Amino acid sequence: MSESTKTVLVTAGFGNQAHSVIPRLRAAGFRVRAMRASNRPGPGPLDLAAHEVVVGDAASADDAARALAAGHAVYHVGPTFHPLERQMGFNMIEQAKQAGVEHFVFSSVLHPILTGLPQHAIKRDIEERLLESRLNFTILQPSDYMQMTVLSVVPEHNLYMMSYVHDNLEALVDLDDVAEVLVKVVLEGPLHYGATYELTSGENLRKEDIVQSLAQAFGRPFALQRYEVSFDHRPDIFGNVDEAHARHQMETLRVVHNWYDKNDFVGNGNVLRLLLGRTPTSFADFCRKHFGL
Repeated sequence: MSESTKTVLVTAGFGNQAHSVIPRLRAAGFRVRAMRASNRPGPGPLDLAAHEVVVGDAASADDAARALAAGHAVYHVGPTFHPLERQMGFNMIEQAKQAGVEHFVFSSVLHPILTGLPQHAIKRDIEERLLESRLNFTILQPSDYMQMTVLSVVPEHNLYMMSYVHDNLEALVDLDDVAEVLVKVVLEGPLHYGATYELTSGENLRKEDIVQSLAQAFGRPFALQRYEVSFDHRPDIFGNVDEAHARHQMETLRVVHNWYDKNDFVGNGNVLRLLLGRTPTSFADFCRKHFGL
């Protein structure tokens, strides 16, 4: 079967990862099916080059089965801070088994053993279920995305905003590098069955390092400005959800923020370098790309 006749399902089909993954999977010759929770007006997965869209709940057996039908592979991405993320992962694994999916690729997180981070504990449990599933699987464990880090950059004022009291180390990765690995994994299939890959650039940066990288990218000085974060108001990036969902998100965000304020989160770039066959994208180079410098 050629790649052009193989369907790859991408869940969270219009999320951050989908924007990088879907165009690359299509360019590689796959038929791309995107799954999203609702059919909201405006741009959607088809604008990212998906061939088709399935609207449904990843926690629903019927919806997941419909999305996985006749699929060759699935790239399962759990929605950010969703109260049903664990159930979604478990359900997608079970329905992938029922559908006879050839390859289950799971978007996990770097160091899922960190049970002090709620989203890590959830992904650890999903990894365990996947390991016990008898599916052909590959687990990708990316560090924090550079795409999220730059949301705190204010270029017009040469500022990087920081809500932490302590300036700890943080491992970062360019989501486009992760997407490149994902396509490689799906294309090469059996070479990656049973693998778990830690994906990070190899740069473990303090906030002052991020400021220096911004200065390097923009060619002018940047400053670090601290602010006090509030967990009473939800960031717009979480979208429109009901009150219970919103409370879950903000409580999780509070726990995550407090953990990062007390601990380093570091990784090693060797695995990503080997998979890419090149040096992973540095934060300075990412900023040049992102801001069009």
